[in-house]
Amino acid sequence: MDEVVVAVDPGREKAGVAVVSRVRGTLAKLVVPASGCAERVRELACHHGASVIVIGNRTGAREMAAQLADMSVVQVEEDRSSMEARARYLHDHPGRGLARLLPLGLRTPDGPYDDYVAEILAARYFETRESAGIKGDTKNKHKR
Repeated sequence: MDEVVVAVDPGREKAGVAVVSRVRGTLAKLVVPASGCAERVRELACHHGASVIVIGNRTGAREMAAQLADMSVVQVEEDRSSMEARARYLHDHPGRGLARLLPLGLRTPDGPYDDYVAEILAARYFETRESAGIKGDTKNKHKR
């Protein structure tokens, strides 16, 4: 069964948001101002029929969880997600001119990639559920 989640990488000034389906992959991803993030998450969850809101457990997590307390919220470990997201972003945005020749480790992202972090958080959520033997069944929701 397919399960759709809205994943959030909350921050002080901006937040990454990704709508991810277990079966269909990433449906949407965006970077939004932190001030309007909770409302945007609600809109996306409603529009895509998301069953869970996945939030990274570091900067801004407590505040974001409080703003979304009326929804099913699960926190996941953010450790090294920014580094992984940076590498994915640079792979997806190869650069122009001579920048294409530089190894990824020497390049700098030309924009925010918080949405890539959110995408990784959603993947971690699905991996955790699979390792626990929980497929698309949202009746067995658990908070972390």
